[in-house]
Amino acid sequence: MSVHAIANGPDQRPPALDAAGARSARPRLCVVGPLVGHNPGRVTTQGEILADRFAAAGYALRATSRAASRWARLADIARSLVRWRGDVDVLLVQSYGGPSFVVEDLATFLGRRFGWRVVLHLRGGAMPEFFARWPRWTRRVLGRADAVVAPSTFLARAVEPYSAVPARIIPNVIDVDAYPFVLRERAAPRLFWMRSFHPIYNPVMALRVLARVREAHPDATLAMGGQDNGMLREVRAEAERMGLAAHVRFPGFLDHAAKLREARAADIFISTNRVDNTPVAVIEAAALGLPVVSTDVGGVSHLIADGETGLLVGSDDDAAMAGAVLRLTSDALLVRRLSAAGRALAERSGWALVHTEWDRLFAALGFATLGAARPVMEDAG
Repeated sequence: MSVHAIANGPDQRPPALDAAGARSARPRLCVVGPLVGHNPGRVTTQGEILADRFAAAGYALRATSRAASRWARLADIARSLVRWRGDVDVLLVQSYGGPSFVVEDLATFLGRRFGWRVVLHLRGGAMPEFFARWPRWTRRVLGRADAVVAPSTFLARAVEPYSAVPARIIPNVIDVDAYPFVLRERAAPRLFWMRSFHPIYNPVMALRVLARVREAHPDATLAMGGQDNGMLREVRAEAERMGLAAHVRFPGFLDHAAKLREARAADIFISTNRVDNTPVAVIEAAALGLPVVSTDVGGVSHLIADGETGLLVGSDDDAAMAGAVLRLTSDALLVRRLSAAGRALAERSGWALVHTEWDRLFAALGFATLGAARPVMEDAG
């Protein structure tokens, strides 16, 4: 029998029952995805944050995998799901598309085979292009899902032609209280950029923006923090070539304390991405009160309202982004308005609100949410 036939056969899954035969108060969860934030220099993913939050909220929870290598992660996930086949009710698969869709295909297949409820949690900003390129594969994997979750209307709409299940929109989550808000009253040209040094994040554009801003403000500076995904040396060399080396700092990978430090030293956050969905870096910057100037790509305009919660410019348009930065340096009222509105935007990603949406989803899948259970968490490694 084919994988597709097994995945879409009759649903014979029993309801979650406790030892007394009553419906369990909370489902036993398993989060699957690249849970690699514990590795030095790697970003903590939303899957890891959700796993920690669910465990603290009282869900019995397992999570896999921490392996840094994609292929090691695939093997670890397969072994873990087989080992846990009698101890899970709901499988939460973090779905990025691209090469990782092999992992997501395997995980959803096993989840259906073991009789679990399967939730596909869409992540990547490039997923619409992936769906269009691989429609049959996409429909096969999505066909195994009891629920589809997207962090924005952008991905929710993109998945509509491929999924029989409408996507629920549940925002990405941050610990809002861990981001001390500072209302910006005015903005100097002290710029902060924070993503991985990879072509899709277009870090060289940030240098071009700085060069343009320095034509009006010779004191302008830029801090560029993040993980090196192959472009850091190139960006450093370009800064030297452009005569900007003395005005750009590269503080490296930023843990939480370092993010707060860099945000305190900056006045404006710039995001130069070519591809994006609902960028957590932007939400973090907004939570800290930094006015945000971002390229209008993918789902960014579904997160930021231009002129209300941030300023949007065209992809790779360094002239427009520099113009937006200069607008902020000369308009204190705009800075104050965007700073306050950005914090309100970030608060929508607080756990209290996000947790309520997840509980509603679990209830819709047939599970009661009748109070906290004792936190249990196992990590496959």
